[in-house]
Amino acid sequence: MNQYEIDHLAAVRAGAPESMVLLSSDGSFPLERPGRLALYGAGARRTVKGGTGSGDVNSRHVVTVEEGLEKAGFTITTKAWLDAYDRIAEEHHRAFVAGIREQARQEGRPAIMVGMGAVELAPDYDLPLEGDGEAAVYVLARDSGEGSDRSSQAGDVRLTASEVRDITALAAAHERFLLVLNVGGVVDLGPVADVANILLLSQLGAVTGDAFADVLLGRSYPSGRLSTTWAAWEDYSTEGDFGDPDDTSYREGVYVGYRYFDSVGKVPIFPFGYGLGYTTFSIGAPTVSASGSEISQISEITVKTTVTNTGAAAGKEVVQVYVCVPAGRLDQPYQALAGFTKTGELAPGATQEVTVTVDLTDLASYDASRSATVLEAGDYVVRVGSSSRDTTVAAVVELAETAVVRQLHDVLGDPGFTDFRPVSPTLVEVPADVPRLAVAAADLRQEDTQEPVDLAEALGSVTDLPDDELAYVVLGQYADSADRQSVVGQASQALVGAAGQTTTRVEGLPSLVMADGPAGLRLAPQVGEDAQGRFPLGEALGGLFAELMDEESVVALGGEVDGGTQRVPERTFEQYATAIPIGTAVAQSWNPDLAESYGDLVGTEMDHFGAHLWLAPAFNLHRSILCGRNFEYLSEDPLLAGRVAAGITRGVQSHPGRGVTVKHFAFNNQETNRFNSNSRVSQRAARDLYLRSFEIVVRQAQPHAVMTSYNLVNGVHTSESAGLLEAILRQEWGFVGLVMTDWVVRAMTRTDLTYPRATAAATIKAGNELFMPGCEEDRQDVLAALHGQAESGVSLTRAELEKQAARVVRMAHRLGDVAPAPQA
Repeated sequence: MNQYEIDHLAAVRAGAPESMVLLSSDGSFPLERPGRLALYGAGARRTVKGGTGSGDVNSRHVVTVEEGLEKAGFTITTKAWLDAYDRIAEEHHRAFVAGIREQARQEGRPAIMVGMGAVELAPDYDLPLEGDGEAAVYVLARDSGEGSDRSSQAGDVRLTASEVRDITALAAAHERFLLVLNVGGVVDLGPVADVANILLLSQLGAVTGDAFADVLLGRSYPSGRLSTTWAAWEDYSTEGDFGDPDDTSYREGVYVGYRYFDSVGKVPIFPFGYGLGYTTFSIGAPTVSASGSEISQISEITVKTTVTNTGAAAGKEVVQVYVCVPAGRLDQPYQALAGFTKTGELAPGATQEVTVTVDLTDLASYDASRSATVLEAGDYVVRVGSSSRDTTVAAVVELAETAVVRQLHDVLGDPGFTDFRPVSPTLVEVPADVPRLAVAAADLRQEDTQEPVDLAEALGSVTDLPDDELAYVVLGQYADSADRQSVVGQASQALVGAAGQTTTRVEGLPSLVMADGPAGLRLAPQVGEDAQGRFPLGEALGGLFAELMDEESVVALGGEVDGGTQRVPERTFEQYATAIPIGTAVAQSWNPDLAESYGDLVGTEMDHFGAHLWLAPAFNLHRSILCGRNFEYLSEDPLLAGRVAAGITRGVQSHPGRGVTVKHFAFNNQETNRFNSNSRVSQRAARDLYLRSFEIVVRQAQPHAVMTSYNLVNGVHTSESAGLLEAILRQEWGFVGLVMTDWVVRAMTRTDLTYPRATAAATIKAGNELFMPGCEEDRQDVLAALHGQAESGVSLTRAELEKQAARVVRMAHRLGDVAPAPQA
């Protein structure tokens, strides 16, 4: 191993317990010492480190739960059960792959296009539970990935009959039994919710098994909190659509996740923000005060309290502040997360004072009639606690008249429906003796004073370029037709297995290398080199993706078949990266500082390999638990997602010449027909929820790049929406970085659906300056638009093209002029 691998695996192992959420506990765990252990479940030996697709990471080795326990000194008494389950799972997988190939044959489509991200349901089985030991552990596992969504079937969101039977039997038979959830998204725990000990292990990257063993033995402790609501499947909102291949209507409006459950009075199995530890805590009586900024406006409230460890073990607590916004002309969810902080490690009996600051203007709602965010007159109830369902009223902030906070643009269009609002919303009850603070509407006005971006120098470098050459600048680097083209997501020519790079065809312009994410860098792990250059010795994407990659699938992903020519390497080398916890797990830490350390880790590996942009973090909201890519995303709440993503961003960008690419901007909340799906969403839901997390990360951390999503919003591709990219992202939020598309490959997009694919010319015109990964057809589309001859009817002026190219040039020099780190 390289030293960076050793160091980074140790860092992830140390941080991983902060992402584990102890959901139920009777005090039986941790165990005092390793001993004989009865270990069951798919995740015991077939541990899932993270989801599939572009978010996969090629680490040198992944420690399974079984391996981690044995390394820690446990004797596993259930080897026969695990062996028998392996045989069942392998046969089930062969049938699963065969089914995909047959479906592809019947539909006349490449197998990879049918099976990308497909969820393999957990098999039913009937094996005797004959293991013995001081304790028993059942590891439930679920996997999902890019390209397909989950389902409510048994074996995915729901448990199988076999799983329910064995979990229930083990809980009854063993005095010390632990149900472990090696999952990237919510599963319906209704049938086993009364199990005394449940640990959400999540998917923690390459050291998942080691980190679990540490927690099982009390060498570390779980301190995570849920970043999304866990409920019975039938209790989730059905107000909006999900999974329609053409139009998905977000009719639920702002009532997503806990905002829905709290507002309609439904009780989840485990609420948002919930989590236990190996100890207990008490939160003292909070005090709330109002303070002003440098110009004496009173827009911030400060909540101070104490946290005391009342148990017998060390631990960390998360103090959460929610605010009930008064419903006036605009209806409001019962409450919204307004701030949070995590304590340091508290020894038994120790107390820590904590402070949470809330900017009241961040609670403003979008009022479509004003095209502005507003705080309506009324009482703002401040609540403090340890989860969304465990809070007490700390204060009331009184606003005598409505405040218009920010004047915004009227963009994004009309979804064609009126958002859902509860008929009988949960009432906010306020004790009579609660402290009250008054603020004035005039103090809550916010103006966006963005610094103008100077493009003069960059424009000067492109104005003399001929049209043919200028068009290359706004496209990714692509191979000439005579050369072999890498498949989508592996199109970089400078760093083998990286997703892509900017053009190399303009003299003096650095080419920016982009590596996929967000659970670490995705590169080809084994690389060969001959007289023609470097090439992969295997697939950068493994698993099911590799299994389905026949010649037809290579072509469908933009590649070319080499006719069987075998390149013989003159030398070989390795490019192993560190798989860090999935996005949801990072958010479950509720610790932006930990997120920043993960970003720093990735930035170090970017230095090592020479990648300029990491295509991460990904943080679309958990609108539905069925989204196949939720494991990459952070939370159902925009504040938590935004603050954690800002931490990751700061960590990466602390390395000169390295940057993040936050994605997918925006409304990418399903994988079904992701290239052509139209998200119908109101401007209020867009502003208050789905764009809010992006706004937070831009304002707090200024990421170097943003990636637009494949989908449309209210009939317009996000990559072709000037309202989204110029008005909101740049003018309102002050974004100064690079905007690129997700990887648009003509062969991957169908032409027989309601909505067409995005085009290069329309994308460039709208303010999305980099069309990835690019091909000659895309360049010809840009040139045709320059001469008013594009098939789409889009016209592009020379000035528009120069402006977009100048933005690419500016970032290319900002990142690419930093001295590159030597590669292996």
